[in-house]
Amino acid sequence: MCFGTIDTWLLWKLTNGNVHATDVTNASRTMLCNIHTLQWDGELQDIFDIPGNMLPQIRSCCEVYGHTQNILTATNIPIAGIAGDQQAALFGQMCIHPGMVKNTYGTGCFMLMNTGEKAVISRNQLLTTVAWKIGDITHYALEGSVFIAGAVVQWLRDELRIIRSSDEIESMATGVPDTDGVYIVPAFAGLGAPYWNQHARGAITGISRGTSRAHIARAALESIAYQTVDVLKAMEADSGISIQELRVDGGATVNNFLMQFQSDVLKCKVIRPEITETTAIGAAYLAGLAIGYWDDIDAIKNQWSKERTFTPEIGDDKRKLLYEGWTKAVRASVSITL
Repeated sequence: MCFGTIDTWLLWKLTNGNVHATDVTNASRTMLCNIHTLQWDGELQDIFDIPGNMLPQIRSCCEVYGHTQNILTATNIPIAGIAGDQQAALFGQMCIHPGMVKNTYGTGCFMLMNTGEKAVISRNQLLTTVAWKIGDITHYALEGSVFIAGAVVQWLRDELRIIRSSDEIESMATGVPDTDGVYIVPAFAGLGAPYWNQHARGAITGISRGTSRAHIARAALESIAYQTVDVLKAMEADSGISIQELRVDGGATVNNFLMQFQSDVLKCKVIRPEITETTAIGAAYLAGLAIGYWDDIDAIKNQWSKERTFTPEIGDDKRKLLYEGWTKAVRASVSITL
């Protein structure tokens, strides 16, 4: 019996069973890999009673692992880039220097900060992870996950039926100047980073007789931005680096209101690239680098280009007041027990 993650299975199938391997980023998520030595950890294998000879070989993210064997086409194609979803997005965003941060806005939010060749141990409830290994150089990252981001818009559409389609929410949210004190904490599955509280429950606070659908819609979008602030503050505390810009990708980044509000409450630039499918392009960059399509990372940097930059438009006093309201709403969410 052979063990492997999905990339291992794909590599095995594409090479017709000739290569049983994985890369460091996927190996690091199995609870069997030592992220400092980048090898399977014998002690962990003993704890889980997993024999080492069933595990795939751990390799870098950027090398030729093997070739297709009459799969897809008669030509044998090199398989040259493997990385986990969020690590590929970090590379696709060209966050290649320590302190650079990307956030993916999907059903949830996934934020990674490149910490360079040092594995920073988090003291603020974040995950220390391998970012990538290229050649003999390994980069690490801090990661924070938000459980409910775009899913809160789906909830408004499918359960509350405040909107008929997701793309309606921006025009509805901008139909009011603010939320009139309404906050939504979408803790539908508890709260993720940096709280990690599975017992928290969703809450809507600040409702008055004048609360409208537009206020609820705006509060839902703002909740995505506030949760991102929580994670970024934890990253700044762990790394000691003040973030100057956030590179964004994922489906929700088409919402200009959300991106502008994100910049406002973060007090930093939010940069949306021309290509927002950064996971796919990150894997392509790694593969192209491995086969020599690009000579080095500097050559790849020229491929990345920004589509729009959002800059803060509110003052410190308003920013502080908005965030204080969010923290009160989170405390209310945490205090709810079933």
